Amino acid sequence: MALQADHQAFGELVRRYQTPVFNVCYRIMGERLEAEDMTQETFLRAHDRLGTYDADRPFGPWIRRVGANLCLNTIKRRQLTMLPLDEELEGSTTRVEERPEVARVYAERSEAIRDAILELPVQYRVVIELRHFFDMSYREIAEAVGLPLSDVKSHLFRARKLLAERLSPDV
Repeated sequence: MALQADHQAFGELVRRYQTPVFNVCYRIMGERLEAEDMTQETFLRAHDRLGTYDADRPFGPWIRRVGANLCLNTIKRRQLTMLPLDEELEGSTTRVEERPEVARVYAERSEAIRDAILELPVQYRVVIELRHFFDMSYREIAEAVGLPLSDVKSHLFRARKLLAERLSPDV
């Protein structure tokens, strides 16, 4: 229906997929307002390019790929410096708040992990985020970012290795 320029049907697609697209954009961009802008731009571009969508395939991976590519291209163009996701770090300690020493250690470790992820090259950061925060399969990641499956596996291996080196207490 949306392929025939049915605005109501496209509105339903926006309602259904805006949260997953926002989540992908937020993970890549690292900033809420930027992710909101990227999400809106994703749907504008998707609307303009509905003719390139293969209706025999699921819409979710396609629209997430549009969003991921938009974000990656924006980062490349602007050479953004990513900032820690303070909101996420604050929310991550709610279960251990009754034990301040545990909460402090947990918050420090979460911040170190987040910082290490944000220091990764963008192609590694994206696959780590999609795999470990969105629980996407390797194949879903490959479809979402437009990479061959072998590249996704390679990027994940290298990203994990870099994270292990950066988070190792011996380094």
